[in-house]
Amino acid sequence: MELFYRANSEAGLAREEICAALSRSLEGKHPKKALLIPPDYTRYHSNAGLIANTYYHLLTERGCSVDVLPALGTHVPVTEEEAADMFGDIPYDRFLVHNWRTDVVRLGEVPASYLAEITDGLWTDPVSVEINRRVMDPSYDLILSIGQVVPHEVIGMANHAKNLFVGVGGSDMINKSHMVGAVYGMERMMGRDHTPVRKILDYALTNYLGERPIVFALTVTTAPGGRIHTHGLFIGDTRKVLEEAIALAQQKNIDFVETGIQKCVVYLDPKEFHTTWLGNKAVYRTRMAIADGGELLVLAPGVERFGEDDQIDRLIRKYGYCGRLRVLEHFRANRDLQENMGAAAHLIHGSSDGRFQITYAVGKISQEEIAGVHFNPASYEEQARRYDPEKLSYGYNTMPDGEKIYFIPNPALGLWIDRSRFEA
Repeated sequence: MELFYRANSEAGLAREEICAALSRSLEGKHPKKALLIPPDYTRYHSNAGLIANTYYHLLTERGCSVDVLPALGTHVPVTEEEAADMFGDIPYDRFLVHNWRTDVVRLGEVPASYLAEITDGLWTDPVSVEINRRVMDPSYDLILSIGQVVPHEVIGMANHAKNLFVGVGGSDMINKSHMVGAVYGMERMMGRDHTPVRKILDYALTNYLGERPIVFALTVTTAPGGRIHTHGLFIGDTRKVLEEAIALAQQKNIDFVETGIQKCVVYLDPKEFHTTWLGNKAVYRTRMAIADGGELLVLAPGVERFGEDDQIDRLIRKYGYCGRLRVLEHFRANRDLQENMGAAAHLIHGSSDGRFQITYAVGKISQEEIAGVHFNPASYEEQARRYDPEKLSYGYNTMPDGEKIYFIPNPALGLWIDRSRFEA
């Protein structure tokens, strides 16, 4: 089953069009128990909240019992307040919490020989395939995996099998997939399909979940001014659903600049970004657009720590964003990083390797702590007075003193690339 919907204007699909599409996707289906797997609050602008809420009501009205398992990955659980804001009136007691370290079953592995083949020999260890035990629970006769296709630093383009094997997956897949992406090189993958990490997840989906009743509902969205525009909705149980969404996301979510940006200012919405673990999307999504010797200024009023959990937070504080080669030295020499490959990959991704400066303007953690993880510290209040996110326009701005900057109000919804660097 494949259903493809594309908006006829930049305003996006209307709410009524989305709801009608979701209703049509359930035609001929009579599930008794369904599992919804949407993204968590950090993907608020995916419009997955509306989709999950609509599916919940369509199914419960048919007498189906519905559970909701947000695809947390390594993130903190969705709070009751966040659930109400994103998912509307779905009762909070229907939400389940995924624990990526303990709440999984092992299905098999992606073999070492295949890893060596798809990474040009850069990675030669197998990857264990684990998933939340509820996905394998035979009492669920419909599983709806909901999410946004958007450029992603680890896999190239987010979602589809990633929502399952990373979003509600286990530690080995999360850690090793991130390390494979870091070793292979994010700038070889971002914005592209058929990357090594995507191939790992495709292998796992084909070989281990082929018998499960999984349907994907994938969006392509933008959110200028914070208002969600859903440019496409792709529903079905084939890879073609992902490919159609990728083609549209490459049009809507990749912005080319003609020359490298000398100063890029990125604003992190405090509703979404509380850690550098998430906030470093400001680094990932702009690094291909920033000129050598340039500067990235991250306005981060809501960032109050580094990692999403205490263990990852300690590792980031211990090693910092010190560059790819230095992180790999630490990785080879230290067991704590070897046991947390995702953290090591994150440290690699979050560094500019000295190519450009990264300044974090914060208000909820100390500037000493920011300096301790190898970022340049700055006061949020001072920087926001000069670069007021309420007054800046998306794209190029000229400041009163003549300084030229490029402003991005939300880095999670796109990828920015210097066309000359990309083509080279």
